[in-house]
Amino acid sequence: MLPNIPPKLFSLSAVVVGYILIDDMTANEQNAVGNWLMLVAQVLSTNAFYRAVMQERGLEPVGSTETGRNNADTFSGMQGQSAGNINTNMNNGNEDENTLIMLEKMVRAMQKEIDNIKNSL
Repeated sequence: MLPNIPPKLFSLSAVVVGYILIDDMTANEQNAVGNWLMLVAQVLSTNAFYRAVMQERGLEPVGSTETGRNNADTFSGMQGQSAGNINTNMNNGNEDENTLIMLEKMVRAMQKEIDNIKNSL
């Protein structure tokens, strides 16, 4: 997906885009956009690191990060896994349930915060 350009030019492009964005924004708007971009960067970094961990554990095919497949394709089902990893995947049902419960709690907390903000307006 990314073009084959030298790393210095790639970094310079970020500097140029940053300077272009600051021209028509207030300090608060710049802060909001900057924080949003940092969050995007953190999501990408966290995903890449976690995929590396999964590869290290043998739960994800090594080439999958190079093929552009997303996490849903990589971690759902038993595609590309050895017989030894299939048992591990079947035992993850409890982990999946715990993850779902945690995500539901997060959604409820975010909805509560949204409602609080709406009520304060």
